Amino acid sequence: MKRAVLFDLDGVLVDSRAAQLTTLAGYATSALDRRITVADLPSDAATTPREQVLAYLGLRGAINEEGWDAATATASLHAEVFPFVIDTLAALRAASIATGIVTLRSHRRVNWLLPPDVLALIDIVVCYEDATPKPAPDGVLLALGQLGVAPNSAAFVGDMDVDIHAARAAGVTAVGAGWGFAGPEALTAAGADLVLPHTTELADVLLLLVGAEQSSEFAKRS
Repeated sequence: MKRAVLFDLDGVLVDSRAAQLTTLAGYATSALDRRITVADLPSDAATTPREQVLAYLGLRGAINEEGWDAATATASLHAEVFPFVIDTLAALRAASIATGIVTLRSHRRVNWLLPPDVLALIDIVVCYEDATPKPAPDGVLLALGQLGVAPNSAAFVGDMDVDIHAARAAGVTAVGAGWGFAGPEALTAAGADLVLPHTTELADVLLLLVGAEQSSEFAKRS
């Protein structure tokens, strides 16, 4: 039986909070032709749709995607993959568990954030242009369909309420990444099946959740 673990990108695999805020400030500075700093952003800017944040700053109208790309590319240089990512993905691959990303980022922006050694451990990447965005389950189901994995043999790890809603709608185990943007309380309120406040033993927990045949240290200690 094939199994899979899918991940959101920002806040789950990549520590991109500072990069996202810098992108907003940089784009707003260019679009409004005045200096905008991260301190000028609303306190919830990291978890608020960009259109709402920019409207708060006084910007009206459609976002210029070329300008947004320029701000994103520069800010992404300051984003780092979390230290646990390589070991976790490698452990899943060693247990013959497929891995994937379902993100609101575009494909080209994913490539700006993830180094080649991480991308090499990911079997499929589903971006916003591939399916109806989360909280719709379409992206999760598309990834599982292409991997040939049934929803009841998969888990989705996300850090926002839209991730949890998408996972539950798709029929997969919804795992809350408490180290990400929204925090454990919000993920619990969204209906996550399990919320992990930190990344300790993440690989072992995921192996257990998707029914890995290989025994894990987590399972031995439970």
